[in-house]
Amino acid sequence: MFEWMAWTLPVAVFFSSIALMLVGMTVWEIKSPTVMRKGFLPIETTRGDRLFIGLLSAAYVNLAFVGISGHLTEWLALESEPSIWFSFVLSMGVLAFIMRKG
Repeated sequence: MFEWMAWTLPVAVFFSSIALMLVGMTVWEIKSPTVMRKGFLPIETTRGDRLFIGLLSAAYVNLAFVGISGHLTEWLALESEPSIWFSFVLSMGVLAFIMRKG
């Protein structure tokens, strides 16, 4: 069933994190309904809006990293491509920032 995707540990952790966030946000919303607020994003958002925007941003950070990792190997004269864990940590940081300040 999942043979079409390269299920490495970082990929599995990334998608598991997304699933856990969605479950956690659902429980949080049931326990404490959200209110609209204005952060640095140009629109008023709810927690769910910020999660969606943050997840999209995290996906773009990971895609950008995959796209430039080969070039980083050349530019920084690395022996092998940088670990995908760097983009995972960076993307989760971006997500946390958007959730907190967005």
